[in-house]
Formats: sequence, structure tokens, C-alpha cells
Amino acid sequence: MEPSNYEQIPDKPRYIDFPYLEHGTVIDGKLALNRWSHTITKGHDFPGAQAMLYAAGVPNREMMKSAPHVGISTVWWEGNPCNMHLHDLGKLVKESVQKQGMLGWQFNTVGVSDAITMGGEGMRFSLQTREIIADSIETVTCAQHHDANISIPGCDKNMPGVIMAAARHNRPFVMIYGGSIKKGYSKLMKKEINISSCYEASGAFAYDKLHAAVEGATPSDVMEDYERNACPGAGACGGSSSNPANSPAKMRECVKAAEAIKICMEKNIRPRDLLTKESFENALVITMALGGSTNATLHFLAMAGTAQVPLTIDDIQRVSDKIPFLADLQPSGRFSGLMNGDIPTVTGKTLRENVESWPSLPQEQTLIRPLSNPIKQTGHLQILRGNISPGGAVAKITGKEGLVFTGKARVFNKEHELDHALNKGEIPHGENLVLIVRYEGPKGGPGMPEQLKASAAIMGAGLKNVALVTDGRYSGASHGFIVGHVVPEAAVGGPIAVVRDGDIVTISAETKHIKGVLAKYARLVGDASHGAMTDLF
Repeated sequence: MEPSNYEQIPDKPRYIDFPYLEHGTVIDGKLALNRWSHTITKGHDFPGAQAMLYAAGVPNREMMKSAPHVGISTVWWEGNPCNMHLHDLGKLVKESVQKQGMLGWQFNTVGVSDAITMGGEGMRFSLQTREIIADSIETVTCAQHHDANISIPGCDKNMPGVIMAAARHNRPFVMIYGGSIKKGYSKLMKKEINISSCYEASGAFAYDKLHAAVEGATPSDVMEDYERNACPGAGACGGSSSNPANSPAKMRECVKAAEAIKICMEKNIRPRDLLTKESFENALVITMALGGSTNATLHFLAMAGTAQVPLTIDDIQRVSDKIPFLADLQPSGRFSGLMNGDIPTVTGKTLRENVESWPSLPQEQTLIRPLSNPIKQTGHLQILRGNISPGGAVAKITGKEGLVFTGKARVFNKEHELDHALNKGEIPHGENLVLIVRYEGPKGGPGMPEQLKASAAIMGAGLKNVALVTDGRYSGASHGFIVGHVVPEAAVGGPIAVVRDGDIVTISAETKHIKGVLAKYARLVGDASHGAMTDLF
């Protein structure tokens, strides 16, 4: 039996704060920028520490005594375009930190490529890297007495990981996103492509629907063309509005990071000053308006929990109910007071002050619709509950796939079983099917692997009569009628474990329910000694 402190307590953050979160900020009667590092650099109480720091590059006694220490953490490694350039960005940040009269110390943490591991055993390690990143940055920042941190993440678990670390150490912090990859181009299909195109092409390939635009090219030629040209260089998966990874604008961000972190240090702006209920709700507004990923629910809840902010899945549903879906972005304007403009930011200004100098959207643009003409009147992320997911599930429903789906269940106990069926063309067209992928949750996976390979293959194969339900999760590139994060998961005895092939399952974004006939029966039925009745309460 697990100790009681591991029990799930609904809506109650369980992160334990440590004393270093509230370190003194005043030295010699004034606010000092080196208020953590001075512990080991002022005087001669820590001669060993100072000897090591001189060896590492502190140039003189004056810098040793007074210069603040800024950690520069990059989630860098080779072999993944999302992250392979981050060390170079870190060097630019370090140079700008040094020019501000501070000491910059680069260090790395680890990550996992979701795209490389997708559909394989490696994907089980992906979600846990969020915690590893948070643990490692917190460890180095606090152990090394850094006065501030600038983090440079790339792939998607990186961002919540570095923010969770910031919420823990609570020292001045700035995040620079590593930037998006450039778009690819398929010569054989004569169109722009990206990493999602590769996964959808695999479904089209399996169902003999991948036909080249160039005469004489085979489906295998097209697959090779996609694989070679979808990712033309460094950067994380496209679809974000951030500056591209290797753009001059991204380089300028790195140079300006030192100015931003110094403002935070001078004004004593801490992560927990910024990570408030209002700021998380602003982030949810953006997520709903732009059609963000189901992963947003998972990561917002984790970041908020670490920062001791009482955010729940019910808050997510509340925001979704009032925010229209406005942006026609892959895969799936003005906000007129929907966001709180008075929250503070790392610039030392409010959000409203930061954006007031930017021009309005051009009248002729069609990418982001006005509030008067949304793609969908409410948000695309819906929290569903029912006899399959009494603890909640997250659906990504933009409206193009409809709001209600009913079909026969076809059950797969692991993702690879569904992948095999799709590769063999065994999922038929025509009949409404609800594909259930279970034992892929946080414990069952373990690691709650993403189901992009399967969801993209379904879209590529043109299986429009199919919905997908899992206790695992999805990539931001996933679209279609998809439901994930089913709670309780199958591995802990959740009702999804008793769904059988042929059960009728209904998913409704209108009533916010997901129901299965036999799942309901299994939950209500009494034992045979009492007649196996369903009306004994």
C-alpha cells in the first residue's frame, strides 16, 4: 500500500516548497543583484568555491565579489532539429549577459525527440523528460547559487519543464523559445510539407491513397521525398508564430535576453509574481482562440500546480465555453477584452503596455477571424465526463468533424496494435468506429505516450468515419475526432478497461459526455448472488 501522501487529492497541489524560495534580497541596505551568489563569493568563507570559480573563468576579485551569476540552461543535444541549435543560441545569450557586467554560466539538460520516438518504445520516455528538465535546472540553479536563470527550450516537453523549474527556484527568469523550423517542400507532390505530413502520408500509403503529382513517381518515391524534405534544418515543429530558429530576429531575442533578465533582477520580478491564476487564464484564452493542443491541459495543470496556483480542468472548460475558436492554423484577431491586460510580465510592464505599440491586424488577412465570425463559437478543447471517463477526458473538437459521434468500439490494448491494423489496412471505411487505445496512460504506458502516428495515419487514410479514444495523449499536430487523457486509466482499473469490441460508444461535445453501454453496465451491475441487477444502490 502506498503512503498516504501519494494519494490523489482532487484540485489540491502537492508540491512541497523549500526554504531557498524565500532567500533574503537585501545586502548592505539595498537590493543586490548577486543576492544568492554572494553567499559563496563575498569574503573568504568559501575559499574552495572561489578557487573553482576563478578556474571556471571569473576574471578578477571585483567580479567575484559583486557580479551576479546567471545560469543559461539549454535543452540541447544533437540528433534532433528542435534542439540541435540551442547551444549556439546559448552562446549568444552568454555574450549578452557578460556585456551587462554579469557572469553567464551555460549548462545543458536532457530531452527526447517526440517525432523520432513517436509510435515506438522511446515515446514512453517523453513525458517524464518534463520532470527531468525541471529537476535538473532547479538542481543546478540552487546548488550553484545562481542569481537568475535564462532557459532556452525547443521540443514541447521542454517549455513546461523550464517553467516548472522556474516556479520551484523562484529566481528571476526569462525563457527564450528556440524557434520554429522552416517549412519543407515536396517536389513530387508539388506542395509545402512539414513533419505532420510524413505521418499522414504513412496512412495514405497503407490505404493506397498516396499518388504523386509527378508522372512516374511511385508511392515509395513520395514517402522518400517527404522524409528527405519535410524538415529542412534546425527548429521545432512548425505552426507557431515565434521567430524561426535561425532567423536574425531570433538572434536579436538572445541579445535582448540579458536586458530582460537584468530588469527582472533590479525590480525583483520573480516567476511566482507572473505565474498567477490570471496569467494562466490568459494563456488558456490564447490556446482556445488559436486551436492549441490537448497537451496544453496537461502542461498548464502541471505548471500551475508547481507554482501553487489553483487551476483545475473545470477552469479549462469554463474558459473554453466562453472563448471562440478564431484562427485557421494547422492542424486544425483581436480579443476585445477577453484577456487580462493588467498582469505583470518579465519586461517590468503589463501585458497591455507590451502590446499597445503593435499595429492592428490587416483588414484583408483571413488567418485570424474577428469575434463576429469565429470558426467555432466556443473553444475546441472540451473536458468530457461519462461512464468511460468519470474522472474526465480531454477532447479536441474544432467543429469540422462534428460535435457528436456514435460508433462501435474496436479495442486495442497498446498503440502498436492499432498501428499494425492501420498499416495492414484493416480499419474499414464506411462504418462508424470508435477506436479505443488503452493501457497507454501515465502508469500503463508507462509515460503516457503520444498517439500522433495513429491519429495522423487515420487522417492520411481518409478514415473520416473514425473517432479515437485513449488514456494516453496526443501531439499538437493531431486532429480529427480525438479524445485523450481518459481518467481513470485502464492500468488502475478505469472503466475504459472493460470496453469490448462492438460496444456502442457515444462522444458528445454538446453534452460533454463520453459513454459506453457495457462500461455503464459493468459499473452498475451487482454480483450474481444478488441477481446481477443494475438497480441496487
